[in-house]
Amino acid sequence: MADFSYHQQSQSTQPSFRFRYRDDPHQQTLCTQVAKAATAVTTGGSLLVLAALILTGTVISLTVVTPLFIIFSPVLVPAVIAVVLLNLGFLVSGGFCVMAITVLAWIYGYVTGKHPPGADQLDSARHMLLNKAREIKDYGLTQQISGGAQTY
Repeated sequence: MADFSYHQQSQSTQPSFRFRYRDDPHQQTLCTQVAKAATAVTTGGSLLVLAALILTGTVISLTVVTPLFIIFSPVLVPAVIAVVLLNLGFLVSGGFCVMAITVLAWIYGYVTGKHPPGADQLDSARHMLLNKAREIKDYGLTQQISGGAQTY
C-alpha cells in the first residue's frame, strides 16, 4: 500500500508530495507489528488444530473400517479390479479415437496438398520404393530376355 502525504515547504510556494510505503518495516509502529504477529499466531494455531482433528478422525475411521475391508475383501478386490479395467478400457479407447482423428486429419491434409509435417519423409520413402520396384522389374525382364533365371 502506498501513502501520499502532502507537505508545504516554508521557502517555496510549490507543495511537495512525498511517497512512502506503509509496509516498510522501518516505518511500522509497534501496534502494527503486534497485530500482525497476533493474526499469524491465531491463524497458524487454528490451522494446526484443524490438521490434528483431521488426522485423528482419519486414524479412528481407518481402525473402524479395516476389519470391514478384511471381511469384504473377497468381494471388494474383484470389484476394484473390474472398475480399474473398465476405466482403463475407456481411456484407451478414447486415446485410440483421438489418434484416429489425428491420422485422418493428417491424411486429409496430405491428399489436399497442404503439406503436413512428415510429408517429405513419406514422399522420399515412396520414391525409394518405386525405384526399388522398378529395379526388380527391370532385373526380371533382363533375366527373361537372357534365357530365364537359373534355379539351383
